[in-house]
Amino acid sequence: MAPIKKLLGVRVYLTLSAIAGVIVGFIAWGGLRALDKTLIAGGLAFIVVLVTIATLDLSLRGAEPQDPNEPRLK
Repeated sequence: MAPIKKLLGVRVYLTLSAIAGVIVGFIAWGGLRALDKTLIAGGLAFIVVLVTIATLDLSLRGAEPQDPNEPRLK
């Protein structure tokens, strides 16, 4: 099995965000029946999920093992 860092890339982030946007869009369409508000809700969900995934990836990707007795900032 490949390491998890090699599997995750831009395509995976965009795909997950698009799926979330479409799901939110369908839910919004069922409740609102207004195309403009539905597209706004789906677009906002896409952006929020994409930024969240990218932020979490950046916070984990740079994690190098360190001595717990040494401060991180010098």
